[in-house]
Amino acid sequence: VQLVESGGGLVQTGGSLRLSCAASGIFSINAMGWYRQAPGKQRELVATITSGGRTNYADSVKGRFTISRDNAKNGVYLQMNSLKPEDTAVYYCNAVYQSSVYWGQGTQVTVSS
Repeated sequence: VQLVESGGGLVQTGGSLRLSCAASGIFSINAMGWYRQAPGKQRELVATITSGGRTNYADSVKGRFTISRDNAKNGVYLQMNSLKPEDTAVYYCNAVYQSSVYWGQGTQVTVSS
């Protein structure tokens, strides 16, 4: 099982980035999501999406971030708009399959002020 993220980088305040995550080795994933961890802080939920398309967002990103998924490709995406310096973190892809949880290696997002 492997989750591979891409799309992180450096962007100015107000800019946009799109993160992608591709899962391999598992099928019919129940839920997928994005979490982030800033230096010195605990990992926190950003957004999740079920196989049926139901979404959930952290209050801090509502209206700015959009999660989507492609079930056929086992992919999940995070469109991030109106980025703020406080969005700076390592972003991790997450997949729930049967009773197991899988994580990607993370991708760095840095928002400069």
